[in-house]
Amino acid sequence: MKTVLIIYPHWVPANLAGVQRPRLIGNYLKSFGWHPLLLTVESEYYEEPLDPHIAKTASKDIEVIYTKAYNVTKPRLIGDIGLRAFPFLKAKALEICKTRKIDAIWIPIPSFYTAILGRILHDKTGIPYGIDYIDPWVRDITNQNDTRAKLSQMVASNLEPYAVKKAAFITGVSTPYYWPVIERNFKKTPIHAGMPYGFDPNDHKVELDHLKMPWDDIPNCKPWIYAGAFLPNSHMFMDAFFKAIAALKSTSEWDSNVRLFFIGTGPYPAKRITAYAADYGLEDIVFEDRERHPFLNILNYISKADRVLLFGSTEKHYTASKTYQCLLSERPLFTVLHGESQAVQVIKDVKAEAYLVEYFENENKAQIADKIELVLREFQKENEWNPLLENIEQYSSKQSARVLADVMDEVLGLSN
Repeated sequence: MKTVLIIYPHWVPANLAGVQRPRLIGNYLKSFGWHPLLLTVESEYYEEPLDPHIAKTASKDIEVIYTKAYNVTKPRLIGDIGLRAFPFLKAKALEICKTRKIDAIWIPIPSFYTAILGRILHDKTGIPYGIDYIDPWVRDITNQNDTRAKLSQMVASNLEPYAVKKAAFITGVSTPYYWPVIERNFKKTPIHAGMPYGFDPNDHKVELDHLKMPWDDIPNCKPWIYAGAFLPNSHMFMDAFFKAIAALKSTSEWDSNVRLFFIGTGPYPAKRITAYAADYGLEDIVFEDRERHPFLNILNYISKADRVLLFGSTEKHYTASKTYQCLLSERPLFTVLHGESQAVQVIKDVKAEAYLVEYFENENKAQIADKIELVLREFQKENEWNPLLENIEQYSSKQSARVLADVMDEVLGLSN
């Protein structure tokens, strides 16, 4: 069996979205002839709260080797664990490559700085490496005035060409995430593949006993829930959503028992969700908890909610990996997504588009609000909800693992 060295500085029990990438794909690589060997950092060096349950979702097929990192200083100068752990990851990875038979190296990013390790290891050992784009490294930040973000992008513009120059393959959660990288940095297109996060159906079988729901103390509550990070390019959708609800309330077409829960939205920039709600006099029905919640808690919340909400991005390349979790909750799903987003295709493939609102370029808030109002009018009703979940298998993490295995097999075939 061939071995792939996966370098990712966070691992379970870390409760970060990025951890799901090596976990979901690593869980199934052995099925396709690849032994996953993960190099990561000991959890004592993580800044984030740990999730005591998430280890239940990682396969024992994934071999894990740990290293250390520098602690976060006070004042906090460097938080990125990819930087804090860089010399230790480098030393341990070189040791592994010299003492083990490693056939390929795969590095999901962010942390973006770990991408440089692929180039360094390749130059010293000749082992082919690939970079996996969970998020774009170099990206458009014209709508941000953050000096730190601008500095970060200046660094990215200089480091990315070095990191990817000798990459044997490029992967990402979707092709649009990494295609600009290829256009900027390669004269000859490398082997590449887009593969979604996907989902592991086993995750949804873990039920947590005695878990308190966010709405347990609200009598007669019909909870609608959005779970996960709120995106910088989702603000217009949220504004339009509350505008539509206010319109329905004004004509007595809104169910007064509905409460809207936004859980784990994170430290997003600009206006708060609750502030948008207050603009329309809806602050009494909206609850926001920005703290990250454990992954399995979220799955249990959405499976027990009355309805589930999903807001994507005005950018068409956004893949909305939460789509799979939402669908597998088996609860009626309301979505606002870019019409060309991959998530729209996923929803249509499983016949779950009854409450889908598609956004297209140049539509304004009023136009989106009108479309949302029409959909919400139906979404409140007790209609049948029977999506064809068997059609979602093509988007599973097992299929993504197959794609990665095929890519690495192709790379080895060319190098032999």
